[in-house]
Amino acid sequence: MVRKTKEEARETRNRILDAAEQVFYDKGVSRTSLADIAAQAGVTRGAIYWHFANKGDVFTAMFDRVLLPLDELSAGDGQPPDPLLRLAEKLKWCLRAAAIDPQRRRVFDILFLKCEFVDEMGPVKARHQASMEEGLGKLEDDLRAAIERGQLPPDLDTQRAALFLHAFVGGCLRDALMLPPKIDLSAHIEAFVDACLHTLRTSQALRRA
Repeated sequence: MVRKTKEEARETRNRILDAAEQVFYDKGVSRTSLADIAAQAGVTRGAIYWHFANKGDVFTAMFDRVLLPLDELSAGDGQPPDPLLRLAEKLKWCLRAAAIDPQRRRVFDILFLKCEFVDEMGPVKARHQASMEEGLGKLEDDLRAAIERGQLPPDLDTQRAALFLHAFVGGCLRDALMLPPKIDLSAHIEAFVDACLHTLRTSQALRRA
């Protein structure tokens, strides 16, 4: 009975998150209420409060199911034999997921186009800023590892390079949501990432003064 109750609670929680994802996508975050989410999920508001403190908590949990780009770039600790290849694969995986995975596209659409970080969403913004800081640190770790292996210039400014890569990924994710259907972003991912790595190797603008 206890096991069944836990499974039922997990199913209810996932149903609420599925509903939130759909309503956030349809109406935007600021125009969505917990009552809207409850109606979409077929549960009471009390059921939502059993699992989540508020709308911001629902929003954050929804994203925790679909790792954000910098969370994905942060994955994989340890010292790989080819750190630059690992970095390239992270970038490609992240961009492909946004280009071809419908759920990820929907979630990124909510984050980039349908969310205002105001009022109850303030803590969510703080969470994403903390995630970004951690992700940028992981990017720098990868870049330093590549420098140690002789794959990148020894005077590469790793902070600036990490910010450059993050801006590249974020720009691609936003563009993927707005590109006309006749343009297939996934067809260009390999070339884009190769261009990024070439820039890291050769651009004087990314070197330390």
